[in-house]
Amino acid sequence: MKIDNYIALDSLNSVPKIIKNDNDTKLKEQTDKFEAFFIKKVLDVSIKSDHLLFPKGAGDDIYRSMYNDALSNKLSGRFGFSELLFKFLKNRG
Repeated sequence: MKIDNYIALDSLNSVPKIIKNDNDTKLKEQTDKFEAFFIKKVLDVSIKSDHLLFPKGAGDDIYRSMYNDALSNKLSGRFGFSELLFKFLKNRG
């Protein structure tokens, strides 16, 4: 059985543009940062210290934290939390 990820990847690339001005841009940046923070917390819990990617040694906590930071920043804005929060805050303000 072959699984086609084209539709899922295409929908990720075609996120509707909801940013209209500079204030919206700043708000979107902040909601993306919040989503990155949330994702990092999930990664911190899910990637345990006995993971093969980060063997025990000097500085392993630092490398794990740097990896989780980079991964969470890359993934932010793609889970929908950021867009949901952006729309909520935009409608309230």
